[in-house]
Amino acid sequence: MKRIVSSLLVAIAGGVIALSAYTWIGDNNNQQPQGVKNQVPAYLTAGEALSSGPMILPDFTVAAANTIHAVVHVKTEYERKSSVYDYFFDFRDFFGERAPQRGGRPEPIIATGSGVIISPDGYIVTNNHVVTEANRVEVTLNDKRTFEATVVGTDPSTDLAVIKVNATDLPYLLYGNSDDLQIGEWVLAVGNPFNLTSTVTAGIVSAKARNINILGSPDGSSSSIESFIQTDAAVNRGNSGGALVNTAGQLVGINAAIASGTGYYAGYSFAIPVNIVRKVVADLREFGTVQRGFLGVSIRDIDSKLALEEKIGALDGVYIADVTEKSAADEAGIKKGDIILNIEGVPVNSTSELLEIVGQHRPGDKIAVAVRRGNNDKNFNVTLRNRSGTTDPVQREVIDVENVLGASLKPVDSELKDKLGLDYGMQIVQLRNGKLRNAGIREGFIILKLDGKRIDSLETLAKALENKEGGVLIEGIYPNKTRAYYGFGM
Repeated sequence: MKRIVSSLLVAIAGGVIALSAYTWIGDNNNQQPQGVKNQVPAYLTAGEALSSGPMILPDFTVAAANTIHAVVHVKTEYERKSSVYDYFFDFRDFFGERAPQRGGRPEPIIATGSGVIISPDGYIVTNNHVVTEANRVEVTLNDKRTFEATVVGTDPSTDLAVIKVNATDLPYLLYGNSDDLQIGEWVLAVGNPFNLTSTVTAGIVSAKARNINILGSPDGSSSSIESFIQTDAAVNRGNSGGALVNTAGQLVGINAAIASGTGYYAGYSFAIPVNIVRKVVADLREFGTVQRGFLGVSIRDIDSKLALEEKIGALDGVYIADVTEKSAADEAGIKKGDIILNIEGVPVNSTSELLEIVGQHRPGDKIAVAVRRGNNDKNFNVTLRNRSGTTDPVQREVIDVENVLGASLKPVDSELKDKLGLDYGMQIVQLRNGKLRNAGIREGFIILKLDGKRIDSLETLAKALENKEGGVLIEGIYPNKTRAYYGFGM
C-alpha cells in the first residue's frame, strides 16, 4: 500500500512540475527570436509538446520577400578557361564545352553565377571566381531586365568582387552583423543560378570561422582570409556570389563554396561573413584595391601537442610563433611566445577567427590586443600597417599603357564609328618605338579587343594588361575596313 501511495505522490509531483513548466512557458511565449512565432523547449517530452498546442515553424516569408529581388544572375564570357579555382565544381562543369568554331575562331566560353545588389545605384557584390578574367559580364535582375556590368575591383584573398551596372532605384540588401550569428540560427541561401528567378533554400548555421583551404595565397603570401560561415542550406552550381541572409532579411554572408565531391550540394555550404564583405566592398569602391591591415606575426592554433612542447597551461587563444621585426606587433611590444586571447574584446581561439577580425580593419587602424605572457595577461594598443610596413593607403597600380605600348591613343570619333559600324574602340594616332610598332601595327589602327576583352578606354586597356605575362593578342580594324590580328609578348 505504501508503495502505491509513494507512486501516486511521485506522479502528482511530476504533474505539478509539468503544469508549472507549462505555465512558465505560456508566460514567456511572447519572448521569441525574430522570425520564429512559437518554439517548444527541447526539455519537454513529446506528450507535453503536443499538449502545449500546435508547433509553428519559423516563418521565412518576409526574409525571402526582402531578398529575392536584390539577388541577380551573373553571366560571364571567357576567351579561354579562367586560371582561378572554383570549389563549387570542376571547371568542365563551370565552363562547359566550347561552342562550335565560327569563321576559324572559337565561340566564347559561358559561365554563370549570382550576385547581390548592395546599393540602389547598381553596385553588386559577387565572388572573385565568378568574374575574374572574364571578357564580358552580364547581369540579369529578378524582374528579367539585363545590363552589361563593369568590374569595379576584385580581391582574390577573400574571393570577393564588386561589379556595377548603370541603373538606379534598384532593390538592395541591408548589411547585417555576421559576428552576431549563432550556431543553430536559421539562415536562408538565395541565388539566381539558372537565369529564371531567385531561388531560396533554408538551413541553420552549422559552424563559424571555418578554414577549408580553398583560397591559398594568390600573391605568394599568407594574406588570404578563410573564416567561412558553414550552413546546411542547399547551395548548388551557379549560386556562387548569392546571398546568405538571416530571418530578418539582412545580408550576413556571400555564398562561396560547397563541400562536395560531385559539384552538387552534399550537406554543407560555406559563405564569406558579411563583416568582411562590407569592408572589402568599401575598399574596392574607394580605392580600387583592398586596404589590408597586418599585425606582423606568425601564428599557430593551440592544440595538445603545441601545449606540451611550449609548456602552455590552457588551450584557449592563438600562439605567436614569430614576430616580424619593426612590424605593428613588434612596435607595440608583442613578443614571440605570447598567446593572443582577444582582439577588440572578441575572443580568438583559432587562426581563422584572428584573421577575420584583423581583416575588418585598414592600415592605420588601432586595435586592442589582449595577450597572455607566462602567467600574466597584458593589453596592447596596436596600430596596423600595410604589407610595406607603413600606414599609408595602398594605391591600385595603373599601367601607363601608352608608354608600355609605344603609342598615343584616343577614343574613335563619331564619324569613323558610323562609317565602320562600331560603338567602341581605341585608335592609334601616333606610334613610337615599342611593342605595337614591333608587332607590325600601323598608325590609324583601331584596337577593339585585347585577349578577347573589349577595349573602349585607356582604363580598360590598362586593366586588360594588368599582371599580363606571355603572349597578347590584339584584334582590331583599320579605317579602310580591313580587320587585322596582331600578337606580341609582355
